[in-house]
Amino acid sequence: MAAELEYESVLCVKPDVSVYRIPPRASNRGYRASDWKLDQPDWTGRLRITSKGKIAYIKLEDKVSGELFAQAPVEQYPGIAVETVADSSRYFVIRIQDGTGRSAFIGIGFTDRGDAFDFNVSLQDHFKWVKQESEISKESQEMDARPKLDLGFKEGQTIKLSIGNITTKKGGASKPKTAGTGGLSLLPPPPGGKVTIPPPSSSVAISNHVTPPPIPKSNHGGNDAALFQTRHHSHPTGSSSEQHWQDVKDRLEE
Repeated sequence: MAAELEYESVLCVKPDVSVYRIPPRASNRGYRASDWKLDQPDWTGRLRITSKGKIAYIKLEDKVSGELFAQAPVEQYPGIAVETVADSSRYFVIRIQDGTGRSAFIGIGFTDRGDAFDFNVSLQDHFKWVKQESEISKESQEMDARPKLDLGFKEGQTIKLSIGNITTKKGGASKPKTAGTGGLSLLPPPPGGKVTIPPPSSSVAISNHVTPPPIPKSNHGGNDAALFQTRHHSHPTGSSSEQHWQDVKDRLEE
């Protein structure tokens, strides 16, 4: 089912590629392009690299019709399906298959060195992506296999929360604030228990205090208060009293 959902994507297209029939490998020293007939390629056409899932495909196609000449499935790179030659960076040996299990090794080469570089990098990038996907899948399977952490509350389980200063401290309970008249809070007394009352300002008049008017001095010596007392005792009642007040008034106006 997963294979049916996979789609084919194109990784690289090169319009000019040459194909060579190569001799069997003589030793373990690797392939050498100088052993091929480089000036007489056996076939020329277009090269496409595609991918479907984890497998890459090197396809050799006709330039005009697009007909498939041969293809090489690549499951690993570097590997036996694609090998570089020992004496050049523009030539490679690939293993082609016909779908019936038969396979053969052929040589391919690019005229431009940049095309050979793109061919190499396209295969490297694809299998780098395959490696990353495999690691991600492995980590996901390991995470699923681990026991899941249950953070839910068990039946009957409770928790205790402490918010602000609601919880009392060790050594005694917190003292409530004393409320004064009108719901206002009173400040605590200063250390020592003594309250100092500031003296009243000299500019503030004392309530209910009346300053008596000054008593003028008599021009005839002595004081009018004594005269007043003398006259008062000598004329205590009646018209004599009125005459007494008139005399006092006349003395004050002088």
